[in-house]
Amino acid sequence: MKRPASVTATAAALLLAGLTATACAPQTSDGKAATDEKSGTLRVWLFQEVSNKPKEQAVEQAVAAFEQRHRGAEVEVEYIPVETRAQRVKAAFNDPKSAPDLIEYGNTDTAGYVEDGGLADISAEFAAWDEAEDTDPTARQSVTVGGKVYGAPFFVGIRALYYRTDVFEELGLTVPRTQAELVGTAKKIRKARPELYGLAVGGAYTYGAMPFVWAAGGELATAQGDSYKAAINSPEALKGITAYTSLFGDDNCPAAKCAQMGGNATTTAFASGKAGMAIGGDFSHAAVEAGAVKGKYAVVPLPGTTPGSIAPAFAGGNNIGVLKSTSHRTLAVDLLKSLTGKETQGRLFDAMGFLPTYTDTRAAAAQRQPFVKPFTDTLAAGTKFVPASPGWGRIDASLVLPTMFQEIVSGRKDAKAAADDAAKKMDAAFAPAG
Repeated sequence: MKRPASVTATAAALLLAGLTATACAPQTSDGKAATDEKSGTLRVWLFQEVSNKPKEQAVEQAVAAFEQRHRGAEVEVEYIPVETRAQRVKAAFNDPKSAPDLIEYGNTDTAGYVEDGGLADISAEFAAWDEAEDTDPTARQSVTVGGKVYGAPFFVGIRALYYRTDVFEELGLTVPRTQAELVGTAKKIRKARPELYGLAVGGAYTYGAMPFVWAAGGELATAQGDSYKAAINSPEALKGITAYTSLFGDDNCPAAKCAQMGGNATTTAFASGKAGMAIGGDFSHAAVEAGAVKGKYAVVPLPGTTPGSIAPAFAGGNNIGVLKSTSHRTLAVDLLKSLTGKETQGRLFDAMGFLPTYTDTRAAAAQRQPFVKPFTDTLAAGTKFVPASPGWGRIDASLVLPTMFQEIVSGRKDAKAAADDAAKKMDAAFAPAG
């Protein structure tokens, strides 16, 4: 992996040659580079995690294997905050000369990025890749738009309920079996231990909130021909929104502190010992294990509305794609295979708890680590996804749902008014995609 601060003379020459070739590579009218350089520097943007070092180590091994295969090629990896990805990626699509060759992206961004013309169609290479045959069908769908493949799945992301076993034992609490019990348990913890959040929640934590909406029978949107119609303001959705926003207050997670929190912040609160419970992903495991609650927590599926039920979880996860503008297409596709292949996904699971996207690799991982069971049980119970529309990318980037939750918990609007406003914004975003 390229280290900008310590480049050898030979590497510097290669870097200069690579950058010169990239900068001078002519672009076709559709943004695609006219050349396919076989040496030089490839730039990769990956997401920064709460605990990033284990991810860096797994990535470094994949990069080292790639550089061993391709003498004269080097890789420069930059870890970018998830929260600023929309602006960074949009700028990269608009300025190919400064864009990376590969990016990690959330699977909800696929359709929008394809519409923007930023991702390369790698259908032929994906079909010819032996390992791809074992890709989970849902994960495969997450990189597919209009029957074409625009990347490779990187990991599956499923959320469940983390809780402090020591706090539960101290207070004589039982694991909640319904969402109503979850709310009640959170408030009991806060009352008995006011220095803790009962359940860490975030006004900017969309995918921690959505299981409440889905469990109540609500939906984000419904299909209307080739487009979608917002349903976030339906009576069922409002019931779930009300359940989630009831957790913001001095009796659980004060709005002044929690309204702005996202998923990473809630994980950090739990891992640092400041919360009795949190909704976290399989990908949160490494951060929690590295925190103050190591050895004092357990994980169960997030309960639904009836005893024994599991709330539908967002079928999350990330992919890695090659940018259409890359002047190193062949090298970029091979690097993509190194970063998303079975060996790397196995390492990422061991290091971070990221669930592999390959069925055989995931089965082997589950045998090695029992902590996977609550997440695989949640997968088996049924998951939900966002509307498969470029409009969703606009909705996500403009923070429509976080704004709705924050308006409610701050008292600026009631749930119906905030949800109606959010629905109008969603419909406006879906309209150009129709």
